[in-house]
Amino acid sequence: MIVCFRRMAARANAMDEGVQRWVAALPPSRADRALLRLTRSANHSGLWFAIAGLLAARVGVTRRGALRGLIAIAGASATANLILKPLLPRRRPPAEHLPLYRRLQRRPTSSSFPSGHAASAAAFATAVTLDSPRAGLVLAPLATVVAYSRVHVGVHWTSDVLAGAAVGTGAALLTRRWWPVRDSDEASARPLRRMPALADGDGLLIAVNPRSGDASVDPTEDVRAAFPAAEVLVLEPEMDLIERLEGILAARNGEIRALGVAGGDGTVGAVTSVARQHRLPLVLVPAGTLNHFARDVGIYDLQEAVDATGTGEAVAVDLGAVDIDPGEPGGGTRYFLNTASLGAYSELVRRRERWQGRWGKWPAFAVALVRTLRLADPIRVRLNGQWRSVWILFVGNGPYHPRGMVPAWRPRLDSGLLDVRWLRADIRFSRTRAFFALVFAALEHSHVYEQHELPLLEVELDRPAVLATDGELGRRARRFTFRVASHQVPVYRRDESNPRWATRDRPFQPE
Repeated sequence: MIVCFRRMAARANAMDEGVQRWVAALPPSRADRALLRLTRSANHSGLWFAIAGLLAARVGVTRRGALRGLIAIAGASATANLILKPLLPRRRPPAEHLPLYRRLQRRPTSSSFPSGHAASAAAFATAVTLDSPRAGLVLAPLATVVAYSRVHVGVHWTSDVLAGAAVGTGAALLTRRWWPVRDSDEASARPLRRMPALADGDGLLIAVNPRSGDASVDPTEDVRAAFPAAEVLVLEPEMDLIERLEGILAARNGEIRALGVAGGDGTVGAVTSVARQHRLPLVLVPAGTLNHFARDVGIYDLQEAVDATGTGEAVAVDLGAVDIDPGEPGGGTRYFLNTASLGAYSELVRRRERWQGRWGKWPAFAVALVRTLRLADPIRVRLNGQWRSVWILFVGNGPYHPRGMVPAWRPRLDSGLLDVRWLRADIRFSRTRAFFALVFAALEHSHVYEQHELPLLEVELDRPAVLATDGELGRRARRFTFRVASHQVPVYRRDESNPRWATRDRPFQPE
């Protein structure tokens, strides 16, 4: 084996020296100065950070790709600079082999193997391509030129660059272990036809929450301009939104053909419950901070809502329901679009969202998990008749992806199932085990973690606890019955990228 390794090393050295002689013999050109500037711009991944900022300016696949790219760069840089360079020291190509005008003024002094610039370039380009192939087509040639520039300016051998590119590509592909690639920007759902086409918003009552999302942006006037024929209800402090909507619907006596909402998930949830009650389709305008539900549906901006209402295209979406203290005085039903939780989950999400802008989603989630579990108290809960001690109980409106990690998105919106997950507290060192299982992407296989997909979940606590639905806290209670609501809600969405239109001829029938 040692002999074989030496032969491979000798062949690599011969190739490196041959390429270096060929590069040194190239005639002067304008490319020399351009490559010098380009290779300097990629120092400390500055070039890729700048491009990531541009990609992140737009919500959607490019933003996800930018974040994945930065995570991949961190992994590739750590592997190349902290592990491989000290472990495999190698001299850089002699500077005197190149003409003076092509040399870097400040030559790096670290090990030549592997190329950190090539690792970062390949990591970023590959990671962005996983989420946005179109952006990847633009970045791949740039990453290739950056990698070649290290040979052109004489600070790396060709094999250094190839090894660095392999490290970077591997780091990018490895991110899928913790953060699976989303195949589509929208979840699948049963398509509906014969929904009312709302030209200019005619027949639409839309509630706008100007305090949702960015405090400096008020979407009200944009909504009025997009739906000039609609009736716009602007939320004011202390307004009872549901009561106000019910009053308008009663006064209009059938004139309202659809309800709309521009706001965050809390506002969307309130309007959706009214739409379900009156069997009205829903128009979504994402105007909140995170817009989880709108992103799963596939509505990313106001124009997409305008297009869908203009054509009358929609999909049927499940609505989660939870009966609180059923059969007892003061009991009732709450509906949720995304998630419901008991225990420490709501606090975990709050911490993750506060820190993920600085550290990225998965590092923020890992730190938030440690912090939350360290401070949390377990809850004693009976799940479908069996008593358990858990740290967190999560209930999703439909199966979430990925399994065994933080729930990120739903592949379907009409499965008729709940996604039930919990972290056990009755196992020794359960919190420590949960953290390391998350770090090594093995939570799904850990005894601490359980996940089931159920149509119904009955929960009883040994003492009252607060239920959180879609980030909103409710009152304390001891008994909860989680289920999928009996009636789906039609939500306007264009059919451009949804391949599941084989049942398009099935009209929506209000029950």
